[in-house]
Amino acid sequence: MNNQNIIKPQLKSTIIKATIIFVVSFIVFLIPWLFFVNSYYGVVIAKIASYFISIVKDVEITEILRNKDIITVGIIPANTGLSQVIKTTIEIPTSNYSFNVPLSLAIMAAFYPFIKSKWIYLEALAILIFVHFLFVFGLEGEKLTQILTIHGYEDPSRVTQFFWEFLWGFVDNMVLRFEPFLIGAYLFFMRNRESVKKVEPVKVPKQKSVYTKKKPKRKR
Repeated sequence: MNNQNIIKPQLKSTIIKATIIFVVSFIVFLIPWLFFVNSYYGVVIAKIASYFISIVKDVEITEILRNKDIITVGIIPANTGLSQVIKTTIEIPTSNYSFNVPLSLAIMAAFYPFIKSKWIYLEALAILIFVHFLFVFGLEGEKLTQILTIHGYEDPSRVTQFFWEFLWGFVDNMVLRFEPFLIGAYLFFMRNRESVKKVEPVKVPKQKSVYTKKKPKRKR
């Protein structure tokens, strides 16, 4: 009974502390994100995704421009004579995939009373960035597949079109909507990993039994 009376107030104070951290950190993350960080973050993600899509689709990136919330990527086919015919730009609205970032970061901050390991937070942050990368990568792949197929640069393949449409649509309609929940679920299930590492089994040295008898030596 005494242990329960002690645990309940501690749990209540921890939950209140986590709630306060969540609210304060959400406000702290939201303001600079909306007015400064969001657009520059979008440029970085667009550059990384465009580099990989240029390898997959065999195209060249001519320019990457930022106009407030819109990132414009200029693309032409590589090593062909079609650069004058097929020259397109893809517009990427940064807010379409980064609108949940302040909320996700606030959830990560709220877990601080429960998780102290920096590696777990870095892993959650890597998942967040990877999801945004997949969105831009899938969006560019889906748009380029349509454009290059229309101009005859790629063979019309329903499998290829379905893959890019599914990748972008799945990330856009499913993953991004549940992004804060995914980050929170990951941190929740990883919260005990730190304690498991700290508690290592103690190796007890083997002791020789006092009752063991020595074998008599054989006479030669």
